[in-house]
Amino acid sequence: MVANFSTIDSVIQTMYSVISGPAGQVRNWSLVRSLYYPEARLIVALSPRNELPRLRVLSIEDFIARLETIFAVESFWERETARQIDVFGRVANVLSSYERLRDPNGPAFATERKSVQLFFDDARWWIVSAMWNTDRTQ
Repeated sequence: MVANFSTIDSVIQTMYSVISGPAGQVRNWSLVRSLYYPEARLIVALSPRNELPRLRVLSIEDFIARLETIFAVESFWERETARQIDVFGRVANVLSSYERLRDPNGPAFATERKSVQLFFDDARWWIVSAMWNTDRTQ
């Protein structure tokens, strides 16, 4: 699949859709990689119960490895519910509100917000960083 990332909307929609699916379904990791600038960083603000909060900074390959472990046993969908965008020059900040679901037609088990920073290289938008919260331990 050749993706068109010429708009912020197409990048954000793909970011959510490509990681969503039933347990055991292999995601399109090459499409995931194509969303992110090669040196991109994904930052998870961990808040596990009964532990101190901390950050986990991931490369795209670290991110994929983390998700493969989770998606092997868990059905998981994310659905965006609102978005704020601030563009200045080649940089965009996106604050995206979303729901996490176990079934695409079921109720959300969590509502969250994700901060995503993008860069435009005259041809397309790249995700260069993203940061979100989780109550997972990793």
